[in-house]
Amino acid sequence: MNDYTSIPSSGGCRDLPVLKERGQREVFCGLTGIIWLHRKMQDAFFLVVGSRTCAHLLQSAAGVMIFAEPRFGTAILEEKDLAGLADAQEELDREVDQLLSRRPDIRQLFLVGSCPSEVIKLDLARAAERLTQIHAPHVRVLNYSGSGIETTFTEGEDACLASMVPGLAETRERELLIVGALPDVVEDQALGLLNDLGIDRVRTLPARRADDAPEVGPNTVFALTQPFLGETHAALTRRGARHIQAPFPFGEEGTTAWLRAVADEFDVSAETFERVTAAPRARARKAIAAQAAELNGKSVFFFPDSQLELPLARFLTRECGMDAIEVGAPFIHKGLVGPDMDLIAPGPVISEGQDVDLQLDRARAARPDLTVCGLGLANPLEAEGLATKWAIELVFTPVHFYEQAGDLAGLFSRPLRRRERLRLEAAE
Repeated sequence: MNDYTSIPSSGGCRDLPVLKERGQREVFCGLTGIIWLHRKMQDAFFLVVGSRTCAHLLQSAAGVMIFAEPRFGTAILEEKDLAGLADAQEELDREVDQLLSRRPDIRQLFLVGSCPSEVIKLDLARAAERLTQIHAPHVRVLNYSGSGIETTFTEGEDACLASMVPGLAETRERELLIVGALPDVVEDQALGLLNDLGIDRVRTLPARRADDAPEVGPNTVFALTQPFLGETHAALTRRGARHIQAPFPFGEEGTTAWLRAVADEFDVSAETFERVTAAPRARARKAIAAQAAELNGKSVFFFPDSQLELPLARFLTRECGMDAIEVGAPFIHKGLVGPDMDLIAPGPVISEGQDVDLQLDRARAARPDLTVCGLGLANPLEAEGLATKWAIELVFTPVHFYEQAGDLAGLFSRPLRRRERLRLEAAE
């Protein structure tokens, strides 16, 4: 009745060959996810076990002033740690004790591993179990890896949420679980739409506070809001929960398809669905159209970075009239992004992984109107005359659901407007 497959498709690219590359890659590490997770989880703290480089990355990426007291920090490996002159576990216990005595508001503490070899050797999982026994029930200590060797930058959130799933309480209630860290205002919009559809037993992962952590069980159904949550998907499935497959809620079409899939699961009538979504859908279409005039007919090339690439390619090609030349993603999990791939017309190269030199050669040969890539590639490509969009901005900016659809399109149109202004100024 309200299945997303009722949306006209152009054949899709789910089953087309994928160019798989393995070579040098250009990505941020998974520690970056702390920047949005610490804002979302109001009584959590993220303690990175790492080097001064880790501390500098977080400080500069977060833009937190030195006198602020954020909900993250770094336990820095000093010379005596590296030389084996100190017991790392005792040092970690002492740092955690000092932190929790100073910050009694902390209810969840995440020990986040990084990439120095000395950190990789530490058994942070055992440390988390030991510290939980010491500080329970007030504080629960968890751990996950944010190492750049193991993760791309969005996988930090995936690893964090997956670490939480085994400790969630069991429930037999039929509930909807919305999975993925969204800005509070966007989450409130989504919950409001679901409530208007009559779906009121809704929980979120992550919750804003530890006391509001969801329960999970065999009657739980979950919908993902981010396409990079493969490990969290697997962890919830192991707990007996069932995934509602749908395109991701980017743009008017993606949001409507996502809501339709959830509505069908809960037997929402077509009349109710239309009544609830008609006005926000119209607003979203109008907002997108205001930006799409500059995007229509333009070409776009995606370097693999955030794992948002395939859903965004669907949005740009179907709702903004762009032509995708190549859509590269770090990993392609068809159980998650398959519905979006079904809606992308055959034509673009779909690539998984990266050999950055080979992909740079393809981008230079194609000369796309817009290149979506990481920070490390953006300035060099701009110097070569290519307009670029930083992939990381698409994660830090509210872009989900109807009310943000115009802002999402604007993130892609602004670089083209800037390029045109520069061209005109140079011609004067």
